Amino acid sequence: MAIVVRIDVELAKRKMSVGEFAEKVGLTPANVAVLKNGRAKAVRFSTLEAMCRVLECQPGDLLEFVDEEEDEAAS
Repeated sequence: MAIVVRIDVELAKRKMSVGEFAEKVGLTPANVAVLKNGRAKAVRFSTLEAMCRVLECQPGDLLEFVDEEEDEAAS
């Protein structure tokens, strides 16, 4: 997957549990796990906004583009 989700990094920086984060954002812990593990196919802007508000960060802190073709060429 070319988009890497960095929610776990931001949660660790803030010493916040998945359960606490899920409650503050308005998601179930299971849905946070889907996002965190990169298994989500889409993220609503309203959800992204809530996550950024709770974590006091920017969308780019949570999502990163990694060019898989470039990585394969370097190998």
